[in-house]
Amino acid sequence: MGHHNPLRDSRDLRLPRIAGPCSLVIFGVTGDLSRKKLLPAVYDLASRGLLPAGFALVGFGRREWSDEDFVAYVERSVRDRARTPFDEDTFRHLAEGMRFVRGEFDDAAAFEQLSKTVSELDRLRGTRGNHAFYMSVPPSAFPIVSRQLADSGLAKSDKGAWRRVIIEKPFGHDLQSARELNRVVAEVFDPDSVFRIDHYLGKETVQNLLALRFANTMFEPIWNSNYVDHVQITMAEDIGIGSRAGYFDGIGIARDVIQNHLLQLLALTAMEEPVSFSADDLRAEKIKVLSAVRLPEDLSLHTARGQYSAGWQGSEQAVGYLQEQGVNPDSTTETYAAVRLDIDTRRWAGVPFYLRTGKRLGKRVTEIAVVFKRAPHLPFEQTSTSELGENAIVIRVQPDEGVTLRFGSKVPGTAMEVRDVNMDFSYGNSFTEASPEAYERLILDVLLGEPPLFPTTKEVELSWQILDPIEQYWATLGQPQAYRAGTWGPKEADEMLARDGRCWRMP
Repeated sequence: MGHHNPLRDSRDLRLPRIAGPCSLVIFGVTGDLSRKKLLPAVYDLASRGLLPAGFALVGFGRREWSDEDFVAYVERSVRDRARTPFDEDTFRHLAEGMRFVRGEFDDAAAFEQLSKTVSELDRLRGTRGNHAFYMSVPPSAFPIVSRQLADSGLAKSDKGAWRRVIIEKPFGHDLQSARELNRVVAEVFDPDSVFRIDHYLGKETVQNLLALRFANTMFEPIWNSNYVDHVQITMAEDIGIGSRAGYFDGIGIARDVIQNHLLQLLALTAMEEPVSFSADDLRAEKIKVLSAVRLPEDLSLHTARGQYSAGWQGSEQAVGYLQEQGVNPDSTTETYAAVRLDIDTRRWAGVPFYLRTGKRLGKRVTEIAVVFKRAPHLPFEQTSTSELGENAIVIRVQPDEGVTLRFGSKVPGTAMEVRDVNMDFSYGNSFTEASPEAYERLILDVLLGEPPLFPTTKEVELSWQILDPIEQYWATLGQPQAYRAGTWGPKEADEMLARDGRCWRMP
């Protein structure tokens, strides 16, 4: 369907995959996400030669802008944020296909204008009726924008051409709202045309998790409950909520991060080997894992939440969450969440998965730590192994992308003393090519129509089924436990692991 070059073979890795003629329409183009991530990613794709000559970029927003104003805005954001060096010729060619449509989401006339604009681009830029719509807008606006696209005839794919919609998280705020949103989007778009963005799944290291597990013989035989003691998945941020109070307060970090990013990382860590790496086969295995997740019987013992209070973050004095601008001073919204989940399958029976995420923690890090059981017999004096911990494979997703193996080694000297050492693989040192930004990868995948990295309706609903009971329990508790900015979360979280005879890894 659409553009196809008969001289290309998808198995030939010497040539990059280049999108066919198409346009990208961004709703909410003046927002932070668009300015900081989407527009620079589009330029970086163009700079790397991955966008077609027939590519157009359309911004939709409320500003009283001409096309020239929009081009100037895109140029500023690209110069500030793009990963690749700014090139006048590349940008000029891209700018020739830029258009701005002014309007509100409930303004039918604006969507008529949008329809005329993309038709004109089909004619002038040769976009051939292929258009992707990126909803960089609040979730409450998804239904109205979807219906307007349907009413103006923009939503359905024509014969030989495609229409796709890209929806940013959060997809609903609980199971019921997610189902309602799914219903509205499904009425308007074909199921295969909906791409739910989870930018974590575009990160190179997340892809590397699949390569690490399934391209090597040495890991998979021990990737199970016979050898693994537990798994810790951490996403820590050292920043506060910044200017996001309006969105964040009332939502909380569990809905913002656990429901999508961390449960997706759990599914990729725990899934069985897929039959192939096609979208359907990958998703089938992730869905099996999410369907087998079991919540702890006593949520008071195996979940923890907290809210940061004032403290030192490095050399800066940080205010507490309740003092942040725009936050309700009586807010019970959590900025730290930790949960224990179990997976009812033969591979993972008895292996707890600990998920934690928080703002204003000790450092910015996202990692998956697979921690192994101790050796069943240590033929050494007890004093020889007092410094020996547990073996671990740590997949670092950000910021220092790579993999660490932790194992015991003899300390040089006359005595037999065994201590933990790390063996490190870092992307930056092993490959000359820099990793692309997640949004580059994901936007290109949408334009190519390749959906393996995008969660399906079923995955979204299963994630909410896991999180909803925890959120309902927390809603009965009142104020979360305070933890000082710059520390690693509330005592409650440490106690949760201590009850199981374990402790959190220090990243």
